[in-house]
Amino acid sequence: MATAFALDTARPAMDPDEEAAFLDAIDKWVQKEVRPVVMKHDHDDTWPAELVAQMQEMGLFGATIGQEYGGLGLPAVTYAKIVAHISSYWMAITGIFNSHLIMACAVERFGTPAQKMKWLPKFATGEIRGGLALTEPNAGTDLQAIRTTAVRDGDDYVINGTKTWISNGIQGSCFALLVKTDPKADPRYKGMSMMIAPKGPGFTVGKKFDKLGYHAIDSAELIFEDYRIPADNLIGGVEGQGFFQATGGLELGRINVAARGVGLAEGSLRLATEYAQLRQTMGKPIAEHQAIQLYLGEMVTRARAARLLTFDAAETYDRGERCDMQAGMAKYFASEAAVENSQTAMRIFGGYSYSKEYEIERFYRDSMLMCIGEGTNEMQRMIIAKGWLKENRT
Repeated sequence: MATAFALDTARPAMDPDEEAAFLDAIDKWVQKEVRPVVMKHDHDDTWPAELVAQMQEMGLFGATIGQEYGGLGLPAVTYAKIVAHISSYWMAITGIFNSHLIMACAVERFGTPAQKMKWLPKFATGEIRGGLALTEPNAGTDLQAIRTTAVRDGDDYVINGTKTWISNGIQGSCFALLVKTDPKADPRYKGMSMMIAPKGPGFTVGKKFDKLGYHAIDSAELIFEDYRIPADNLIGGVEGQGFFQATGGLELGRINVAARGVGLAEGSLRLATEYAQLRQTMGKPIAEHQAIQLYLGEMVTRARAARLLTFDAAETYDRGERCDMQAGMAKYFASEAAVENSQTAMRIFGGYSYSKEYEIERFYRDSMLMCIGEGTNEMQRMIIAKGWLKENRT
């Protein structure tokens, strides 16, 4: 029987030549297919259907799913490199497959053998795509405050409640859904369970949120009204394990957000470096002015440190070790690096940074989300401190 405390994440490092070839293929795709269309999709906030189909063909929807289920079985380090590189040009599209992979992670780590065989092959090919449905109008960081309920009725569960800010909510067809199977449980987490929830009668999509950034990927409300699913869809087959299943999946989610922060920080640095060598004032490129060099020095250091912290967390995850502290440090630092580098790049671009004709404004809009998503940075600092104190008891 699967348990929520299993840590089955150990994976060997990818062969360096194979990894280099895969990353090269990703780069060619980004340069040929992504860069020409990113500004239009971002400005119009339209679903990038062609890019999604290409990501499906490349196997990205099965990137971290085991090869025995038809996935690529990539280690977290390689996955982080892919996410960082794509994000250095357009962060939003990485959310389309990351949210899906967190759902898959919950099933692969904690599901029953029958659940893995039924769902993971279809997740790996992208035949079924979706995401993670945790957040509610009154429950974000405090997951134990969720109100969505699942009541056993014979061989089914009947679910009622509302989720909000769910990535892939409109375009996705299945979600790992966190519910209360025992609303009176004390402590509260013992009454929480995770369900595999495909769209069907009683499951409707509410409004799509109009966001500052993170465009093209949909973020929406999910509404459940007497939504009925088989009891076999309870992940792991045991009630009361959902809180640990959700937070266990967040380790990979936070490594992903950290990698996106790395990409945003490095992309902002790339754009600022290019512009600073082209823009001239007082008879020379602004890159030759000390004030701009001070900015660039800070940006390079932040981006490099963020990358190293992210790979450290990913390597810990790949060893099968608990990495909530490492993932928290990576997510916290890399997301702040993304914000600071994009803001500094805006200063380097000057007035042109405020024009939508220049890409840097997208990095500025997208970066702030990294400080909020997958657990706020305030929460990350608490997780880091608790982990540190646990390792250094006197």
